[in-house]
Amino acid sequence: MICAISGEVPDEPVVSKKSGLLFERRLVERYIEDHGKCPVTKEELTMDDIVPVKTNKVVKPRPLQAASIPGLLGMFQNEWDALMLSSFALEQQLHTARQELSHALYQHDAACRVIARLKKERDEARALLAQAERQIPASMAGAAPTAVVSNGKRAFEDEIGPDGKKIRPGINPVMIDELTECNTMLSAHRKKRQVPPTLASIDAIEKHTQISSHPLHKTNKPGILSMDIHPSKDIIATGGIDTNAVLFDRPSGQILCTLTGHSKKITSLKFVPRDELFVTGSADKTVRIWQGSEEGNYNCIHTLKDHTAEVEAVTVHATQKYFVTASKDNTWCFYDISTGSCLTQVGEASGEEGYTSASFHPDGLILGTGTTEAVVKIWDVKTQSNVAKFEGHVGPVTAMSFSENGYFLATAALDGVKLWDLRKLRNFRTISPYDTDTPTNSVEFDFSGSYLAVGGSDTRVYQVANVKLEWNLVKTLPDLSGTGRVTNVKFGADAKYIAVGSMDRNLRIFGLPGDDDQMGETIPSEE
Repeated sequence: MICAISGEVPDEPVVSKKSGLLFERRLVERYIEDHGKCPVTKEELTMDDIVPVKTNKVVKPRPLQAASIPGLLGMFQNEWDALMLSSFALEQQLHTARQELSHALYQHDAACRVIARLKKERDEARALLAQAERQIPASMAGAAPTAVVSNGKRAFEDEIGPDGKKIRPGINPVMIDELTECNTMLSAHRKKRQVPPTLASIDAIEKHTQISSHPLHKTNKPGILSMDIHPSKDIIATGGIDTNAVLFDRPSGQILCTLTGHSKKITSLKFVPRDELFVTGSADKTVRIWQGSEEGNYNCIHTLKDHTAEVEAVTVHATQKYFVTASKDNTWCFYDISTGSCLTQVGEASGEEGYTSASFHPDGLILGTGTTEAVVKIWDVKTQSNVAKFEGHVGPVTAMSFSENGYFLATAALDGVKLWDLRKLRNFRTISPYDTDTPTNSVEFDFSGSYLAVGGSDTRVYQVANVKLEWNLVKTLPDLSGTGRVTNVKFGADAKYIAVGSMDRNLRIFGLPGDDDQMGETIPSEE
């Protein structure tokens, strides 16, 4: 029967009703008066919960040491020694705990100092980065980026900004001045433009018929998706589903060269006559820049991999120093054509909406883009801001063409062709030549701005009028491919001929019947 507090046999044992523990009465009474709780379980406890234990009064024998004064003194000495040793051990534990606490406080203070220093260094690095980004365009003024390697990757574009995107140098003030000067010069000349006397007449257009057909692409993957005509050499370039671009000399009827390198269909291509360059965009998400040689061959000098989805359109600026690519990743990129460097990428990558067509205004300060959501967006090239939206189409905007008069924009979609007045930003005419299930795949003004060609299930040529007068249908050229889908229509010089691409592998030339005698030998069509 041991007391739970003192560890000794109690003189007046009592038991707690709640815990069943045994105590010395005087000890537990004192503890309850001070705390009102059980000293062991810490539960609420009162003297009413204490039950005395009845025991026989047996005289406890005194220990031998207590039988004499020297024995008692010895017991006191032993008790004192034990008490001193216990006190010494407690002091040692207290000293050790104080040292540990002091060390922990020192570590905490040191960690706070390190964190503060790292924050300061981070803020300084961000400030330096922001200052460098502001200085990059100024430092590159007048000098093109030189960090270009043969595969088209730019060293400075590999730098990733804080937001996880590549750092682009931007369109610097010198370039903006160049674009503005070009716009001013072209606008002044445009007001003085007259229809050239050599332009094909309406009577001549009405007499157009197929004068040649040329199988340029592979038979196992037929389909011409894109086309362009060299403005001075009468060379026609076609891009096909077979991943090849073919350069065809129309007067001689011969294939000059076939450009291979893309892994998927070529969706758009453009000549850049100034430096004998050629640009192709493909569904393999890349853009290639080709350099022409004196032998007539073209070699790929840059492969651009800035887009994350199919590249749908390529359009060259009037200065022939820059070009823009538009992609289904909902961004468009502005490139320096000489270095293949992406100066700026506009838009946020999105899986819901993407660009399906793009074209520069003839004066060069406005860019038009067509989206998969049937919206036509007009951009200010200098600020890369969206300044207008044209809505009303049905289906993706498949093609667009600015007239050389600078006022008209023609866009094509599933519901036909819409003509927009850029001065008043409104749709003033809609041409719906086909049924609701037949999309219009191509629309093209000739260089004089006198004719408009539309391609869908056939090819139709309209006479350009003004906002109020009717645009008359001049000629309908049937689709002789048998596929029922014309994909590209281009006017030759002075509208003397019309080049048509379809979903077969043949390039067809429509013109006056007598012109084929001057074109040399033609390749027969395999139909």
